[in-house]
Amino acid sequence: MTSYRLQICPTAEDLARQGAEQIASLIDQALGERDRVQIALAGGETPRAAYSLLARQHLPWDRVDVLLGDERWVPAEDPSSNALMLRQTLLAAGQPGSEARFHPVPTHLADPVAGADAMATLLETLCPGIPPQLDLVLLGLGDDGHTASLFPGTRAPEVNDRWTTIGEGKGLPRVSLTAPVLSAARRVLFLVSGSGKQQALRRLLDPAEDPRRTPARLVQPAQEVLVLADQAAAAGLASG
Repeated sequence: MTSYRLQICPTAEDLARQGAEQIASLIDQALGERDRVQIALAGGETPRAAYSLLARQHLPWDRVDVLLGDERWVPAEDPSSNALMLRQTLLAAGQPGSEARFHPVPTHLADPVAGADAMATLLETLCPGIPPQLDLVLLGLGDDGHTASLFPGTRAPEVNDRWTTIGEGKGLPRVSLTAPVLSAARRVLFLVSGSGKQQALRRLLDPAEDPRRTPARLVQPAQEVLVLADQAAAAGLASG
């Protein structure tokens, strides 16, 4: 069973700084072992500041493939697009991170199914293994226990025979990596912020928690999962 290590950051600013440092360190380690590395990043507001800091790290970004763990089915310039957020932060012009090779979910295709199929093919091309093995997956945690777009009460968390699926959250279809792909990653890191995440974080760390209620528990990599949380999210918990 996968183990979790909780690291508590005093503030959201500290969470962003430590998140950026951890991601940079894991990329650097992977680049020492392989010519290219593939990472899947989370959307949402929690990692935005971390990506802006990460963008300044002087790494061989031209050897890094960046994907998204999930994406809302919206145009690339829609304010809710995770790809847009990455282009404004990690991939911003003039920053070292802009040299990374970005592979956004192709939301210009006919429908989410076509987008999911295209992403599955891309994963098979970029990442060796069955399931395809990413070097790093960064995940967020919803207050309902979802991660990526694997929402409780939907079919997406149950998909285990494909690399991508269609999630449904807050009225929008989303293309998401599936639990088998997320679990196959060499390293998994969660970023969790805000008092609204306290209950979900406790459930994530509880080995008895039912993944049907908290789909984030479905992500079960072979290596220890590092959970970085700010004090607001981790109130009452101790670093482990």
